[in-house]
Amino acid sequence: MRMSAALTADRAVRDQLVLAHVDLVKMMAHRLRRRLPSQVEVSELVSVGVLGLIDAASRYQPALGVPFDAFARRRIHGAMLDALRGLDWVPRSVRRLQRRAEDTIARLRHALGREPEAEEIAADLEIPVQAYEHMLDELRITEIAVARAGDDDNHATSLIDLAIDPSEGPAVQLERRELRRRLADALKLLPERERQILALSYVEELTLAEIGRVFGVGESRVSQLRTQAVMRLRSLLRPALSAWEAN
Repeated sequence: MRMSAALTADRAVRDQLVLAHVDLVKMMAHRLRRRLPSQVEVSELVSVGVLGLIDAASRYQPALGVPFDAFARRRIHGAMLDALRGLDWVPRSVRRLQRRAEDTIARLRHALGREPEAEEIAADLEIPVQAYEHMLDELRITEIAVARAGDDDNHATSLIDLAIDPSEGPAVQLERRELRRRLADALKLLPERERQILALSYVEELTLAEIGRVFGVGESRVSQLRTQAVMRLRSLLRPALSAWEAN
């Protein structure tokens, strides 16, 4: 009888926490939605965010001294990101071209002994440079899809998320520590300007416009160079990812 009463009390506390923080979910959903493609609706983010809120309310232990707001934010945000990572808004034709481009980058890197230029990649793909740049523009959707909402300071993890293809299996998620080490090594191999753009974007958290002013180019060009840098990272990390997936 006492156990039943305790469970009822626990549920009541949980329900109170959930009802009191629904507005927090809505606020976080609207904040994240501003950085996502138009087809993602706020209602979808709110739905998964509420599930994260319920999970947080069920697990919360006041005795630990952590404010519930701070405890809940991470679980709400994580639930939204998990849902976004399960989606891939890039057309299949573009995704196939991306895979070909990553293979081309790896092959040209080996043949040339350096990172290939955009013109060399496009020529090997037998497409105009403009078509290659258009592909980079479309692939930027993938970057947005896994973007942090701004309160996550784990920049290495953010870059790892970008460097992992959305179709990779969940086993890859278990190798974060090793991936961080390999990512650090891969970053050193990137062209200097692309490495600087990644640092300004994911470490300094500058906007595309701010980075563009640093290099004297437009936002669109910065976006293309950043996406190309991420594609280079994928080609550099692919052997390790493939080996883990085979195990």
